[in-house]
Amino acid sequence: MAENREEILANFQGITNIEDVAEAILHLDESNWDLLTAINRVMPQDGNSQNSVSHNTDDVEMIDEDISVITPKTHPPDREENIQASTSSPRNSTPNLVELQVHYNNKMHEIKMSSSATVRDLKRRLEAVCGVPVCRQQISGLGGSQATSSTALAALGLQRNAVIRLKSANQQMADDEVAERLTTTYVLRVKHDEKEYTLKYPGTKTVQEVKNDIYSLTDVPVRHQVWTGWPPVMGLDDTVLAMVGLDLPQHDLTVRQDLANANTNLKKEYKRIIVDSSDSDNSSVEEIEDSGDNFPAEDDMFDLMHSGRIVPLMSDHMEDEALACIQFANRFRARYGPNTPNFFEGTLQDAIKESCLKPAKERKLLGVYLHHEQSVLSNVFCAQLLGCDTVLQTLAANFLLYGWDLSYPDNTNMLVNSIANALGPVASMTVRSIPVDRLPALLIIMRMRSNTEIYSVINGNVGVSELVGGLVEAIERFAAQREEDARLERERDARQRVKLEQDEAYQRSLEADRAKEEIKKQQELEIKQELERAESERLIEEARKEEQRLQAAGRVPCEPAADSAEVCRVRVRLPPPHHHCLERRFYATDTLAALLDYLASKGYPQENYKVISSWPRRDLTLESHSSTMKALKLYPQETIMLEER
Repeated sequence: MAENREEILANFQGITNIEDVAEAILHLDESNWDLLTAINRVMPQDGNSQNSVSHNTDDVEMIDEDISVITPKTHPPDREENIQASTSSPRNSTPNLVELQVHYNNKMHEIKMSSSATVRDLKRRLEAVCGVPVCRQQISGLGGSQATSSTALAALGLQRNAVIRLKSANQQMADDEVAERLTTTYVLRVKHDEKEYTLKYPGTKTVQEVKNDIYSLTDVPVRHQVWTGWPPVMGLDDTVLAMVGLDLPQHDLTVRQDLANANTNLKKEYKRIIVDSSDSDNSSVEEIEDSGDNFPAEDDMFDLMHSGRIVPLMSDHMEDEALACIQFANRFRARYGPNTPNFFEGTLQDAIKESCLKPAKERKLLGVYLHHEQSVLSNVFCAQLLGCDTVLQTLAANFLLYGWDLSYPDNTNMLVNSIANALGPVASMTVRSIPVDRLPALLIIMRMRSNTEIYSVINGNVGVSELVGGLVEAIERFAAQREEDARLERERDARQRVKLEQDEAYQRSLEADRAKEEIKKQQELEIKQELERAESERLIEEARKEEQRLQAAGRVPCEPAADSAEVCRVRVRLPPPHHHCLERRFYATDTLAALLDYLASKGYPQENYKVISSWPRRDLTLESHSSTMKALKLYPQETIMLEER
């Protein structure tokens, strides 16, 4: 039965003593998770060593359903060179050809492709052979997140006749939806015991990589992690987050340690075949059973797997300062027990803001604890000094404590850069100048005269009384300085209040003047708008009257000649203040409407003026407009008057 990746990783770390999980996974990925090839890449190739991997080919034998061990087998000297070549490199008879065994739907399909072909070409070939569309293919064993569509098969380091598994996705997604999911940032809120972690990952991150990161934060090995909240997806560990179906904008997860399974696996680790590699010709195999009553704890077994080496409080090559501090606090508490200081979980810049950059009465001292695993003083300082009740109470009441592990150079450089950015080059040089044999050290940082600087350095070669004395001295100096800063802040605040009151009074006066000016402008605007409205109405009325006048003028019949037959002369007296008259000739057969249209064309419409005949006096506008001049007795001539209504 083939080993799973967690067991391969554990065996690889146990044999090579590589503690960094990321580094171990990198070697295994480059060897396509072939344990023998990975060991050959890492272990030194010494021809005189009895345990050298290059001279003893290791084959995997199964002694249990879940446990696999490594047993050396000797070979004749003339075959050693061939055997070494077969275990350290793929045995491709054709260099430019990749041979794959595809497991799909309980069947095996053999596929041969050029090594220059890309993963996209392979997926198209799988679609033709297995009938699974490219957009629904889920492939495991091809290299995880390294196997992008444009990656060449030769770059994946596949062995000859490598077995990959093909599965069909439940739903088909469009290309634009897949691209959107892959570029989405997923926020995972992971709960473990009393802790809660908020992690952000791109959609290309695999679930296995997330579990590895959780191992770095919680010290719970991946094989012992029990999760709640992952969607039911086939081949979950090799699936990228974009294809898992997580909730957006945040997905909640819970992880705990499976202690029962951990104990079972540890018992199986004890039930191993011990190899006597001192004599390659007479190798003996023993099976050792260990009693469950005397079974060691998981931490002891973990140390045993790492050849007795203690896991540092901070892993190597940490890239995120906040995650590094969280890991430091968790591992420190796990190693030295609950009676330890509470370390700040965040960046150094955030710790300075929380302690030194607050108002004077709210400030605290900042203590930066520098740890180093190679210092003989570390365990004594952490267990006895930092575990002392007096020290704990003093730190809790007056300090914000920040912890860092200087065991690895990369982590040291990260802290030195953070101190240089926050406190300046002098502070960073102070940290660099502390020798390892004087570590651990406690830097006391305080705010003095508007400057944040290192006040003192307490090295690890002190006793409890010296440590407490150094802390008390810093507290007293800080209290005096804080009182002085508080007094200056109160005076500054008083000046600021007076200035603020003056500014407020000026603003109120200015606002009152602005309000008056606004009211005046508003009134002027209203008057102007009223005048413009009246003028607009007047112009509209004049235009209407002019249009009516022109229409009336168009209806007026032509004036007959003076010598024409049956012509009547009508003389019109205009109302005051006009003193002249209008006079016009009409045919006797013309109607009253023609006369009224004539008067309207001259600007005297009948809705504003009455037409009065002199004798007998009568209002002609009340007569029928179809009556002729002769019928109205305006023939042969007549004088009429206009009166305003």
